[in-house]
Order: sequence, then structure tokens, then C-alpha cells
Amino acid sequence: MTKHTETCPACRSSNQRQFFQIPKAPVHSILLIQDQQAALDFPKGSLDLTVCEDCGFIYNATFDADLQNYSEDCEETQGFSPTFSKFHRELAESVVERFGLYGKTVLEIGCGKGEFLELVCEIGGNKGIGFDPAFRPDRLDIPESMDLKVYQEFFPKEYTLEIPDFVCCKMTLEHIPDVLDFISGMRKSLGDKVNVPIFFQIPEARRVLGDIAFWDVYYEHCSYFTKGSLGRLFRLAGFEVKDLWTAYDDQYLMIEAFPASGPVLEAHKGEEAVSEILMEVDRFCSQIELETHRWKSYFDEGYGSGKKTVLWGGGSKAVALLTTMGINDQVSFVVDINPYRQGTFLAGCGQEIVGPGFLKDYQPDRVVIMNSIYVDEITRDLEALGLSPEISTVDPIQ
Repeated sequence: MTKHTETCPACRSSNQRQFFQIPKAPVHSILLIQDQQAALDFPKGSLDLTVCEDCGFIYNATFDADLQNYSEDCEETQGFSPTFSKFHRELAESVVERFGLYGKTVLEIGCGKGEFLELVCEIGGNKGIGFDPAFRPDRLDIPESMDLKVYQEFFPKEYTLEIPDFVCCKMTLEHIPDVLDFISGMRKSLGDKVNVPIFFQIPEARRVLGDIAFWDVYYEHCSYFTKGSLGRLFRLAGFEVKDLWTAYDDQYLMIEAFPASGPVLEAHKGEEAVSEILMEVDRFCSQIELETHRWKSYFDEGYGSGKKTVLWGGGSKAVALLTTMGINDQVSFVVDINPYRQGTFLAGCGQEIVGPGFLKDYQPDRVVIMNSIYVDEITRDLEALGLSPEISTVDPIQ
């Protein structure tokens, strides 16, 4: 029986409404699946996007955490992209400088393969503590001189290690269903140490609504935030919000906060009103059918005319784009520069993930880039292979 969340996970209000549904979404999109039939038969769950009309938080009201399997088979890293690696190092440098992280103890919740935590420790000479069940010790070459320990587990509800000087959590909160319970628990673990800066990074949901970006809606992401809903959550959980901003072509939402010693009522100036989000939800609802039809026609037309179309980017966006529309034969292969993904298959739709070199013999007519921030990087890669296919990005069709 499908579970249903009756109250908002961010503010406990019962004033909510469902606005977008995917009845059968793959419950994971970044697990490495070695067999095509296993990919086609991959477990699916109900995705029911719901908006809280009191705080503006958006979430999957039928999310079932029991269907999740975060483990070493998760392959989430973007570090093989020069574009992303440059951003990642610059972010680490700015965080160290912004918060004066020199010789400090840094805690990262959901550290993935540990790349960012290692950068912060390297740049500032810091001690690092990380938590992530998908961590792979063999993927991180930690220098003997570096004091860095990663626990292959979820961040514990009762945190008993030393209280850090800085708490970081990147691209993790969107995977957590009961966000108020999680942020409140983190606040409790810090006790009366109110000078600890908190830095979170998550996908920015207002862009998803505005771009009708249904390819950015997938089962693992059960929680979707805008500046307003994120700020309201942190205040309710006992934090004072110091700053809210976006980065990486406005794809990522960042927050700086500090533990508060008492109730915090004043909103940050960057927070939008709930009414603005409700208007954007209405617009999303009015446009989503047209947008999915437009993309379905694009793939069907190419397939019908004998054009070979590939996607570039073998992560969650590709899974969401193809499974939401039921695309199968229209796209035979998906390209990814991450060597750990190559030779595996997309959950739900079964396309094989290949490396860029595969295209030299395959000679695609169309390449659809799943994230427009990588257009220049991918165009250079195609040119180096001697290829000049028609290039499109998911925002918008060109």
C-alpha cells in the first residue's frame, strides 16, 4: 500500500495540494546497474509532487524511504567534468575564506565520494569528518598528513562525535523526507555552540518550476526548495539565516545559517512570498503537458526519420526525461564521461551508457545535452572526435 504524507514535512501544516504525478518512477537513478534486463525491471514508486500552501515547500507526498538503497553502488560524482571540477574547487576556496576555515574541524553530511571535504581540508589545513553510505575508500587518495575520517553510514540522529567548527551539507537535503526533523536534530546536536556556521547546497526548485524542467523531478529527490521555503525551514528549526544565494547558472541554492539562541522571526530579504511559488506551481501545471508533448514529438520525429539520437549525461536527468515520457527505441545510447558509469544501463528505460569515444563509430545525428552548462565542454569533445551532430539542450529545444 502506498504511503501518503498527511502534513508538510517542513512546517507540519495540513494545507497542501498535489500538482504533478509520475505513477511509476524508478526509485533510483544513479545506481550502477550492470544488466539491461535488470535496468528495465528496476523497482518503481509513485511520485506525487505536492506543495504546502503555508510555507511553499514542495515534496513527494508518497515517497517511501524503504525503497531506497544508498550504497557503494551509487555513482553521483560529477568530478570527471572540467567545468564542474573548476566550480567545485572555487566553491571550496570561497567556503574556506568566507568562514575562516583554517585549522578547524569540518563536518560534511552526505559527503559522497569525499572530494569536497578533501578539498576543504587541503586548502585550509582542516580536520574532516564525513558521513555517507555511498562513500568508497578506494576512490579517495587521502594523504597521510591529512586528518580526514569518513563514516560509511547516514548521519546519525544522535551525533556523539566532537562538535565541529563548521557544518557542510551539499546535494543531500533533497534526498531527505522529514526535513524539519533532520534540521532540528542537527540544531540539537550543536547544543549551545551558536558560533558554528552552517552551509547547505541543494538544487534550486524555482528554476525547475520556471523552466518546466520535468527532467529534474525524480524519485530520489523527495524534497524541493526555493529560497523562501529553505529560509522558513531553517528558522523554524532554530537557525538564523544569514544569506541565501544561487550558483552554477542558478542551478544550486545555497544557505548560510547559524544556530540561534532563541526564536527567529525575521525573514531573509532574499526569500520570496509563498504566493509567488503557488503562482509558479499553477504555471507549471498549465504548461507541463505541452512541454512533455513537445519533447516526445522531438524524439519521435527523429526516430521516424532514421536519425540516431543520443543523450549526453547518464545521471538522474536522463532517467527522468526518458522514463517520464516512456522513451525507449527513440534513444539507443546515453553518453557519460564518468568511466564508472560506462557499460552500465539506465534504470527504467535500459539504455546503455557509453563513453564519448563510442560516438566516433556510432556517428550520431543528434546529441541532446542534459545540462546546458556543459555545452561548451561537450562541443569541444565532439569536435575532438571529428563529429558535428545537431546539438540540443533540454532548456530549451534548439
